Amino acid sequence: MAVVGTTTECLMIKCPYCGKELDLQVLLTSPTPAGAGAKAKWYFSTYCFVIALMCVGPFALPLMWFNPRYKPITKILATVLILAVTVWLYYLIRPVYQSLKQQLDQVYRLTG
Repeated sequence: MAVVGTTTECLMIKCPYCGKELDLQVLLTSPTPAGAGAKAKWYFSTYCFVIALMCVGPFALPLMWFNPRYKPITKILATVLILAVTVWLYYLIRPVYQSLKQQLDQVYRLTG
């Protein structure tokens, strides 16, 4: 940032990205951080996370972990819950898969 003007009342700096002159005193005493009013990215919406969770299961967890709106305890609890449900579904579906595999093996032996 380049200093544009120096007076006792205000110190103007030039933004290195857009070239706009900014008052340093206003930036330093502002009650809200820069970008606080900015709209959140679409992939940080809860709807996007739920849809991704339904489609790809626990592979959607990075969407939650990179989301700045969720607190760390929420992220940890949701991760544990999602992984527990994933393991439970695996053990629930595993016998069904093995039964279907045995039936298909029998059909292949009879036909070929």
